[in-house]
Amino acid sequence: MHLSAPAIVVASRSHGETAAVVRVFTEEFGLIAGYVAGARGRHLRPVLIPGNRVAAELSARSDSQLPFLKLELEESRGPWLGEPLAAAAIAWVTTLSAAVLPERNAYPQIFSALAATLDAICHAPSARGWLRAVIAYEALVLRELGYGGSAPPDEADLGPLLQMFAAQGPLLDRHLLADRRGNAMAARTMLGARLEKIRP
Repeated sequence: MHLSAPAIVVASRSHGETAAVVRVFTEEFGLIAGYVAGARGRHLRPVLIPGNRVAAELSARSDSQLPFLKLELEESRGPWLGEPLAAAAIAWVTTLSAAVLPERNAYPQIFSALAATLDAICHAPSARGWLRAVIAYEALVLRELGYGGSAPPDEADLGPLLQMFAAQGPLLDRHLLADRRGNAMAARTMLGARLEKIRP
């Protein structure tokens, strides 16, 4: 098996002393996990930041083997990790994607929406500019996986958006994350706490 595709890094977990198991989300092949050798080295560490756009090459001798994954950085989200709100939002949308999407199922709408949401988080002038995108992304994931969900109106102000964000949490918890609470909901809780600090 050999696959090449543009991808978004959504999770990275250390494996052994120097490697990592990395999950990337592609438009054509969906969510894919692979073994990245030398992942803790100076060259690759910045490439494996969740949210990064990468060029991914996946190769395996059989379908039962964990594939080897090579990644080349195309766009880094690293500059926004020093901003607490943006960093929490990036962590949440990538964690959600890694936790709930079944592997190797293509979801082109979700892929496009995740890319657009990450761009909004990094380039919108304020949280109001990207919070709507985060809520809409959550709603799209709910819909695509069969649980409904509706996007907020374009003109919503920050106060109503915060209410919508809070209201959507139980749906995600009940339908998508019931068996995966741990880190996934913790990432959303952290984002919610940081958003409450800017409530008007």
